Amino acid sequence: MPKVRRSHEEIEAVREDIMGHALELIVADGFDGLSMRRLAGRLGIAAKTIYNYFHSKDELYLGLLTKGFAHLLECFEAAAAPHTDPAARLEAVIEAYVNFGFERANMYNLMFTWHVPKYNDYVGTPMEEVARQELAMALKCADFFMESVRACIRDDSGVGEEDLRFELVQAWSQMHGYIAGINNALLDYMHEDPLSLKERMISRICRNIRLQDDQT
Repeated sequence: MPKVRRSHEEIEAVREDIMGHALELIVADGFDGLSMRRLAGRLGIAAKTIYNYFHSKDELYLGLLTKGFAHLLECFEAAAAPHTDPAARLEAVIEAYVNFGFERANMYNLMFTWHVPKYNDYVGTPMEEVARQELAMALKCADFFMESVRACIRDDSGVGEEDLRFELVQAWSQMHGYIAGINNALLDYMHEDPLSLKERMISRICRNIRLQDDQT
């Protein structure tokens, strides 16, 4: 009897399960601790079965990152959609980023915190094109945030592209520092309830961007 071919949805469900277990392995043992053999052991399947869905460890890892950035972009778009006022839209996008960092801490750490391979590590390798796709998705997230910042700056303010890039770096550094401080519990030593500061932190980041506009 011929083998029944799986639907696209079924294949995606298997890929999701594989990537979920791969992330757990990286959390436990770092990127070097991820291998197809160990992953197969966690899943209770033969290693060759995983190769039906991912050709290599690096393709699996890059697929995991790409999916993380795609989800972050979806969070941005959903948060921004209800708002027409640029300031409210920016604040919603920042809140979406912070919530993503808290609610999907392991994925966030893989994307932004841990020392793991980046695009430049794959340049000149067979994985360069796959890595380029991951980078493109990451840059879509950065561009969405940049456009949210740009919308808050007056057209006659004189703020140029380099200034906007600075705002992106500054805002991300503040958001990332707060998320990392919560996730690794370091802020618990500085404040009795650092999570309660979330709204103030978001408002301050937004205000700093608007102050840049006022001072130009």
